[in-house]
Amino acid sequence: MTQSGAAMQQYVKFLTALVVLIMSARTAMAGCGDGPAACEITDGTYHISLPVGPAKGTIMFLHGYGGNGQGALRPEGWAGTALARGYAVIGPDGSPMTGGNGRSWSFHPDWPKDRDDVGFLMAVRDDAAARFDLDADQMVLAGFSIGGSMTHYTACAVPDAFAAYMPVAGAFWRPHPDGCAGPVKLLHTHGWTDTTVPLEGRVVRGVDVNDPQAFVQGDVFYAMQLWRQINGCVQLRADRFVTTGPFLRRAWDRCAPDTALEFALFDGGHRVPDGWITMALDWREAL
Repeated sequence: MTQSGAAMQQYVKFLTALVVLIMSARTAMAGCGDGPAACEITDGTYHISLPVGPAKGTIMFLHGYGGNGQGALRPEGWAGTALARGYAVIGPDGSPMTGGNGRSWSFHPDWPKDRDDVGFLMAVRDDAAARFDLDADQMVLAGFSIGGSMTHYTACAVPDAFAAYMPVAGAFWRPHPDGCAGPVKLLHTHGWTDTTVPLEGRVVRGVDVNDPQAFVQGDVFYAMQLWRQINGCVQLRADRFVTTGPFLRRAWDRCAPDTALEFALFDGGHRVPDGWITMALDWREAL
């Protein structure tokens, strides 16, 4: 190898190492800007990781029961893929759980609330947009398990608060809502063999589904039926189907203008599946 060729190789290695260093510094940052601590606002805290360069959009992701915002943004998971595609990722913290570790969400409108979590999420949206020069109008709300339920209820209460909604493994609880404030763009993803939040729901606390004191998860198929109604879809059946790849997908297209509704099933249980964020961002970018 010539001296110039060796020098070029060394230069390429230097640039590669520099890029990795920059990416690692940014993707590992699930605090608040340059600091490791969470961002603080009036009603709580949130964590944020930023891509290299201007963000092309923002994913706000709600953790599941007992989790926290920082844990939801682990760079080796979905968040790393989103960052690599140029998206900022935000992990708000739910309220501390009484008598236990971790955090959760006050998602059901009929249950006692530790705080107004819908209002909190909108405050996180506005604070992050102002602090980090993000476009609040292009933020997407997603969440896992109870975070997915919180996503559905937020979409139902304030449909225009986020550009789209992407819940995973969590939907409405019983008693189901019988209406929502307006139409949405929503992609729901669920595991076919989920036994923690089954597609039909389950009794979490109480004797059975008829116990008036029971906490009972909702039916995902009811949620999709309600969203078809709210979105003004003219047919019950889906208009498009995808049967290749890791997800079986159904989409309703003949609905009100500026709406979107899709349901994706995967062969697995209660988790954020591999490939979810790629599918979800492709869906979002195609809207």
